[in-house]
Amino acid sequence: MRRLVTAVAAIGLLLPTQAAMAHNDPPTTTRTYASTDEVIANPERGFYHHTETHYRADGTGYVPLDLTTLRNFRTQENITQILRLFYLEKFSKQDVIDKHYLDLMQADFRTARAAGVKMIVRFAYALPGDGWPPPTPYGDAPVARVVKQIQQLTPILRENSDVIAVVQAGFVGLWGEGYYTDYFSDPQDPSVVTDQNWADRKAVVMAELKALPKDRMIQVRTPYMKQRMLGVPTGTAGALTAAQAYNGSPLARVGHHNDCFLASPDDFGTYLSDPIELDKDFVAQDTNYVPEGGETCAVNSPRSDWESASAEMARLHFSFLNIEYNQDVLDTWGDNLTTVKQKLGYRFALTQSTVTNKARPRGDVRVNLQVRNDGWAAPYNPRQVQLVFQNDKHTFKVNVPADPRRWGAGTTTNLNWKVAAPPIPGKYRLSLNLPDPLLSTRSEYSIRLANDGTWQPSTGFNDLGQRVAVG
Repeated sequence: MRRLVTAVAAIGLLLPTQAAMAHNDPPTTTRTYASTDEVIANPERGFYHHTETHYRADGTGYVPLDLTTLRNFRTQENITQILRLFYLEKFSKQDVIDKHYLDLMQADFRTARAAGVKMIVRFAYALPGDGWPPPTPYGDAPVARVVKQIQQLTPILRENSDVIAVVQAGFVGLWGEGYYTDYFSDPQDPSVVTDQNWADRKAVVMAELKALPKDRMIQVRTPYMKQRMLGVPTGTAGALTAAQAYNGSPLARVGHHNDCFLASPDDFGTYLSDPIELDKDFVAQDTNYVPEGGETCAVNSPRSDWESASAEMARLHFSFLNIEYNQDVLDTWGDNLTTVKQKLGYRFALTQSTVTNKARPRGDVRVNLQVRNDGWAAPYNPRQVQLVFQNDKHTFKVNVPADPRRWGAGTTTNLNWKVAAPPIPGKYRLSLNLPDPLLSTRSEYSIRLANDGTWQPSTGFNDLGQRVAVG
């Protein structure tokens, strides 16, 4: 069983006591590890590129994803995810989504998978027209139509959940951001949202949660949306607890995206509490277990300056950020952009390991690992954890009990396992594998540790530098 131990207890595990020596415990080897400052192309974290596609009344406007472009994001920029904003202009006025559109969507998911990237998915019906504020009607769809279309999208979302990082609630309003809408608030005064409007918004969110597998999450545009629709207060009192996290409930599956990050004291209406800090406290606690990401949208010194921005990204556990927008804000960060590339999301680094170095076939091998998370967040989707015994002839993978989603930002986790040695005698390298459960054969979807000399790109394993002689 996985145990979290204190620093004092960890020392006891690493240094043999007199009692242990008296019982002739098998010999162990302890290693320490150097970390690296390298920017790592790990999945479901980091900067993302914005991509969007359209489908107008005459069936034009769909621009498929390009395989070479996506591969270059990975190989040239270490960017592993895109926002894919699917506009549904034609379908705001009809219930049934064209099969041709669904086929084009399916092809996009195949392209993303072939390129080794994941998608942050959002659906919307409309962009603003000329002038500001945008003129009415805005062009989105009523709740009954939205729910019917989510049901039509369900098979594609489930089939391709392996390359979906998260789904943003979308559908409602311009850009799918939930404000300028014909049906979910007063079109003439979008700040007026009735009880029925909130019931309709909740129906959309619940339909999306139902459409996705239980281990996939959605994001809403403001913390009040989650609070109002799911009936929790702001502040830490309403945010997720460790006990509630990952239990499959709507509360545990709704995160946050902030698409006007740092733009004003309330981020252009993102935070609605009085005082604003209550909503930030809510998000800070919630995002220990659900995703936070988004984009900047206006220079707002000193709040958008690096010192303030980095502190807030750490506090709110940012996992991803738009690399393209707002470029004026990102330019003010200068060379600190490298730090953002390193710290968005998780960044796991080994600090020490102690391993039994001799064992009989199928005998006990004890493994102690210390893993530090230097990132601003933890992973928010499930991960497998495996110990891998490997030599020139054989590879044995052992699943071990651990949940990287619980390896919190800024913490060091002590992991202790007792596993069976391989059944075939030989000398084995020991590695740690953190694969995606749905893409376990694809090394580019495994987590690379931020250590020097551990990564095996062909397998996705992290070599612990430990050797176990069996037999």
